[in-house]
Amino acid sequence: MKKRDLEKRLKKFGWQLKRHGGNHDYWTNGEIHEAIPRHNEIKEILARKIAKENPPKK
Repeated sequence: MKKRDLEKRLKKFGWQLKRHGGNHDYWTNGEIHEAIPRHNEIKEILARKIAKENPPKK
């Protein structure tokens, strides 16, 4: 999955970019923080794991 597509999904579900780290970008939804690797391609398994562990807010 393209990093850009994952970022769009996170924004759609209310996540915000908190800060840039050395190798990761740190996203938050106010309660949960998640480190997303800074690569053009993110492995599909990792993208699914992030989506599964962090369902959209209702």
